[in-house]
Amino acid sequence: MKRLDEAANQEAMVRQQIIARGISDARVIQAMRAVPREQFFPPNLAEAAYGDHAAPIGHGQTISQPYIVALMSQALQVQPQHEVLEIGTGSGYQAAILSLLAREVFTVERVKPLLDEAFDRLIELDYRNVNYRLGDGTEGWPGHEPFDRILIAAAAPKIPEGLFKAQLLDGGIAVLPVGADNDQTLLQVTRKGEELIARALCPVRFVKLVGSEGWSEHSE
Repeated sequence: MKRLDEAANQEAMVRQQIIARGISDARVIQAMRAVPREQFFPPNLAEAAYGDHAAPIGHGQTISQPYIVALMSQALQVQPQHEVLEIGTGSGYQAAILSLLAREVFTVERVKPLLDEAFDRLIELDYRNVNYRLGDGTEGWPGHEPFDRILIAAAAPKIPEGLFKAQLLDGGIAVLPVGADNDQTLLQVTRKGEELIARALCPVRFVKLVGSEGWSEHSE
């Protein structure tokens, strides 16, 4: 009975929060239906899994609201042959969605307990095309660049040009929030040679991106 309830809640989430708001990419919608969102919440908070809001996951980090996960995934325009760099593993939910869209996902997290929990969770759920790294996500994944796509799940003070020019394939797309606290904008950034072309998507609210091309630890 519990799984039936969860399935009904997840389907309502997809229909009311995602499709009704204009998400139209069939592969993204299918991924949002397939990944059991409640599995990325502690058991005592599982009822909040399908709420139309972000939620805390500990260590000062959050899991994004379903619509924002879907919007970022759609804007990334991931194809089945792509390799995707994700910065900010968090709970592992976005990595799970990306794993169903891409050939391979490379996810970086600076908070070790979160990375360990995400690893265990994704392995248990059998998402096997995800690679994990502990470190400063703004340095990317040296030695495996360039990536077809880059998704950053934390707000940078500005577009990290060094990261994108070093790690994003020419013609590749990145999606990230930029700005401080109450003045953040979700951007889709396309690389054209040495030029980075940004398109604003919507206002958002994310935790800060900490790292060499992000905010300092003391600005959190």
